[in-house]
Amino acid sequence: MSLKIENVTIYTGRGDKLVESAIVIEDNKIIAVGEEAVERNAENTMDGHGKTILPGFFDMHIHLGMDGIADPFAQIATDSQATSAYRHQANGKKQLESGVTSVRNLGSKWHIDLAYRDAVAAGLVTGPTVYGSGQPIVMTGGHGYPLASEADGEDEIRKVARQTLKQGADVLKLMATGGVMTPGVDPGSPQLSENEMKTAVEEALHAGKTTASHAQGTIGIQNAVRAGITTIEHGIFLDDETIELMIKHGTVLVPTLAAPYYIVKNADSGAIPPHAVKKATHCYEAHKESFRKAVEAGVKIAAGTDAGTPFNLHGDFAKELELMHEGGMTVRAIISAATYDAASVLNVQNETGSLEKGKIADFIILSEDPEVSFAAFRAVDTVYKRGEIVYVN
Repeated sequence: MSLKIENVTIYTGRGDKLVESAIVIEDNKIIAVGEEAVERNAENTMDGHGKTILPGFFDMHIHLGMDGIADPFAQIATDSQATSAYRHQANGKKQLESGVTSVRNLGSKWHIDLAYRDAVAAGLVTGPTVYGSGQPIVMTGGHGYPLASEADGEDEIRKVARQTLKQGADVLKLMATGGVMTPGVDPGSPQLSENEMKTAVEEALHAGKTTASHAQGTIGIQNAVRAGITTIEHGIFLDDETIELMIKHGTVLVPTLAAPYYIVKNADSGAIPPHAVKKATHCYEAHKESFRKAVEAGVKIAAGTDAGTPFNLHGDFAKELELMHEGGMTVRAIISAATYDAASVLNVQNETGSLEKGKIADFIILSEDPEVSFAAFRAVDTVYKRGEIVYVN
């Protein structure tokens, strides 16, 4: 059964904007876009006058096992495996309803994100397409250790990397520095060494997988970039040398601007652990400035929220886009960072991530044009996944 949606504005995800255009889908694929679609007939036709169509969003950094409560590590400590699995599904549904049709989950205890991914793929539950890391790999006592696999030295890192890949991880997540949420660690302090991370990168490459590194401090970021990490998560303290290094290596930045924003915004709630408030407040302005400099210099960006951290709720993807806009990115660059460029990080850009003939029909319909009103990103009208409607507002 084919469907044509006509008289719409289309952002392809690759920088192009088509006005008064059309898209035709059949089963789970896009079979025509633009002029070809305008001229093509379909079994069903929908008039999309006033609407805007975008590729489905990718949120490249989330934690489906965390709800965004004030102390998510306390939640992880008390959840059973079954409860965590249900939490993954509830949060996945919220992501889908915000227009996020694909997520990269970077840290779930017991590798539950991988089981959830498989359940979605098998049609057992409805949710976004999941690319999961399973448990992150950290040094003993390193950032995120309550939900991670701890290892020290290159031999241990190699074994844990192989074990994580054996579990089916799509991406290996490594901790290059301390972080905000873990007590007793400094966000600026290096943790896994360059050689330790290089070992994990090597194993990922052998398996045809990608890597991501939580990296907030300058030295740790540089270690991760030189190790060959695919994406730097957060990148709070970026100096000119580090930015140049990222450009040289083609390293992608996933800024997660919403994470410290919501901690600082809710600092007076009294509910967030004091150590997290103190560290996020210290990092906040540096993070914004680092992002602005990275954008200005031409560092590759992919959108990610770190949803699940305090007050950073699943389904609020638009907030990250707003913060990226405040940091100097144009609307079209933001759309690309949340669609095609994100898909490229995962090496699935030939299948999804843009509105092009032959690609999977994951797309969203907005009530407005985001270049006319940036608030359009919050006006999600309909979400299609693999050619099927999965959410209607």
